[in-house]
Amino acid sequence: MGMDRQLEKKKWPPRKIATLAAAAVFVLVVVYLLLFQFNQSTLNVDSERITVSTVTRGSFMESIPQQGTVMPIMRYSLETTEGGRVEKRFLEAGAMVKAGDPIVQLVNTNLLLDIMWREADFIQQSNALRQTRLNMEQYRQGLRQSMNQVENELAKQKTLYERNKMLHERKLVSDLDFEVMRLDYEYQVRNRDIVAESQKKELEYREEQLRSLEEQLDRMEANLQASKGKLDDLVIRAPIAGQLTQLDAEIGAFKTPGAPIGQIDVLDAYSVRALIDEFYITRIEPGLNGEFTLAGKTYGLKVRRVFPAVRENRFEVDLDFVGETPPDLRRGQTLHIRLQLGDVAEDTVLLPRGGFWDQTGGNWVYRLDASGKAAFKHPVRLGRYNPDVYEVLEGLEPGDRVITSSYESFGDMDRLVLK
Repeated sequence: MGMDRQLEKKKWPPRKIATLAAAAVFVLVVVYLLLFQFNQSTLNVDSERITVSTVTRGSFMESIPQQGTVMPIMRYSLETTEGGRVEKRFLEAGAMVKAGDPIVQLVNTNLLLDIMWREADFIQQSNALRQTRLNMEQYRQGLRQSMNQVENELAKQKTLYERNKMLHERKLVSDLDFEVMRLDYEYQVRNRDIVAESQKKELEYREEQLRSLEEQLDRMEANLQASKGKLDDLVIRAPIAGQLTQLDAEIGAFKTPGAPIGQIDVLDAYSVRALIDEFYITRIEPGLNGEFTLAGKTYGLKVRRVFPAVRENRFEVDLDFVGETPPDLRRGQTLHIRLQLGDVAEDTVLLPRGGFWDQTGGNWVYRLDASGKAAFKHPVRLGRYNPDVYEVLEGLEPGDRVITSSYESFGDMDRLVLK
């Protein structure tokens, strides 16, 4: 009978190896969590004191919130045409006026003196013109008398010449006497022509002087009437019907020419004026749409005019109401406007707006993990926005949950635990 051989037991059976491997993996995971995960700065946060928003995909229209002021669509600024001191106020600010109603009367002593001097000069010039016309008429009479004498002498000489010519042909007058008679007659003819030419030129010269005086007098009269018209301008009247909303005219105050003195508003229709940051000046143009909500109802607006001047980093825009106008609007009333910066809505990933932007500038957010019990810092890139949402360019997907309330109390924590 052979001897039994003792079998050696294997030192590392498969079950033992699997158990040891699992234990090693567990230890590695624990070490990883201790070294990395739980090494992050952590803060416990009351979930009732934060706002958690869900990232969605939807229609996006870029818009900016603005405050607009209700203003009459037609306003007329009252300015002084002539300077002077305020002598009388016929109306007070807030009064309703009709076209032509007097509002303020100015007095200008220098203008009154100027008109007096102009009237004196005009009267003097008018008398001088009257005397010149009288002298001109007398001169014409003298010219006619002088020419009448010349014509008379010429007629006598002509009769004598013709008679002696017949006698000369009959040999009853000597050649010498006839020649003297002929020369005298031709002299009278030339003299008549010379006198007529001289009188014509002298008359034209005097008539030109008379026309010059008449034109000068007409100019003086026009200037005088213009100066008198300035007296009418010292009474400032309403050019249109409306409400006198502003009046700057204290009794005794001096107003220079062109100085603003008041404003009249036409209350039949209103527009809205908004002050917009110069950052948007290249994107705002006539035709852009806007809207606002008043008493629970939404009304439409459209940009009518953009003023290019920039003052204190802002520029002005006028908007007209589109469709229905809210009832009982008042001048100076403030409206909260949503001004659209585009015409077509786009489909994109959206994140609701919140106070987190003030601390992150839109560069990162606290995103919740799958359990919803913790939130970690997560880099993002946000783009355009409107009063409700941000456009998400990178870092978030629809369905992600993000803390969108203020991060001011979180400090620089990497991890938030929601309790």
